Amino acid sequence: MGAVTSANSSSSPVPTPWGLVILLGSLTGMGPLAIDMYLGTLPQIAETLSATPAAAQATMATFLAGMAIGQIFYGPASDRVGRRAPLLLGSAIFLAASVGCALAANIEQLMVWRFIQALGACAGGVVARAIIRDRFDHLESARMLSLMMLIMGLAPILAPLLGTALLSLGGWRLNFWFMAAFGVAVGLAAFFQLKESRSEATAVQAAKENPFQAYFALAHQPRLVGYALAGALNGATLFTYISASPGLIMGTYGISTAAFPIVFGLNAIGIVGSGQLNRMLLRRVGPDPVLARASLVAACIGVVLVLAAVTGIGGGWTVLPLIFLLLCSFGFMQGNTMAGALNVDPTRAGSISAAMGALSFATGALASSLAALFHDGTARPMALVMLAALVGSALALRFLALPRAAQP
Repeated sequence: MGAVTSANSSSSPVPTPWGLVILLGSLTGMGPLAIDMYLGTLPQIAETLSATPAAAQATMATFLAGMAIGQIFYGPASDRVGRRAPLLLGSAIFLAASVGCALAANIEQLMVWRFIQALGACAGGVVARAIIRDRFDHLESARMLSLMMLIMGLAPILAPLLGTALLSLGGWRLNFWFMAAFGVAVGLAAFFQLKESRSEATAVQAAKENPFQAYFALAHQPRLVGYALAGALNGATLFTYISASPGLIMGTYGISTAAFPIVFGLNAIGIVGSGQLNRMLLRRVGPDPVLARASLVAACIGVVLVLAAVTGIGGGWTVLPLIFLLLCSFGFMQGNTMAGALNVDPTRAGSISAAMGALSFATGALASSLAALFHDGTARPMALVMLAALVGSALALRFLALPRAAQP
């Protein structure tokens, strides 16, 4: 797959490189696939491995921890040695760990293999975002990242349905065999189709400093910190929803196990749709004005969601549509915050991508843990955590990331 010429003018969009978008979206999708595909199999995992429901749920926590930790290493490595090698290494680790998960004899082994699986899966997202910045300018990067959400969005839409189907065909282990096959497919595609895109300036910069120095330098750039916090805190609402959704949808609101993937998938469709609407808006409006308005709208929806959850008015018929609207903000926020951060210091694109990814998963793990800690069988804890995250996201944008001209 040939290199794509960087856009030099935001006024004339470059032709869409669909092959690159599909490949990078698939590589980034390893993490979401491994999360969403096995959510509906947790009860069977607990039963088969003679584990408690809490222990089965802990396999999700270990995966999120692996996603947060692994990114810290892949980012600087991609700046130093290039983009291809970390991607191929991550795909190989994901493949091997997926096989390990499929063969796990007890819940402890599954936890370990899930952690290792995440260490492989996170390479795709980190390096793919850096490749996008290698090849495109700020505006085009935002457009390409939004377009990638169209591919990545298939995971939360299709993965629960596929996971349920595979569960009925061959049990929960078949899910991990499918993940292994997916790892083989994307790894081979990257090996044969993806060319090196790291710039000489990035290589020179990486040679001058170790990873700790790179992260230290990034932490002292307020605009970058603002973009990172805004994206991570908005993303925390998605992690909170994912972790709480089985109990909320099937437990609190009594929706059947068969219907759960449909409800889950509808929210994913909303995220994908908003991402594509964002891409169209960027033809007329810059990423920063979109961010400023989307963050305020999301915070307002968060306030209404808390009121609905606290009062109980309408039950699930009120709460679930509000969650849908709130999660749609993810499509406007994630690509634009990532593109903004990568534009602050393009020569450290890998490290920026890694730092934002790690912060996103760490914040998501914290938010979902808080919602679980205060779980009371209602939507209140989840709604309150979401509102706090959305307000923090809007404040980070307003006071750190955005120039005054971009604010409404």
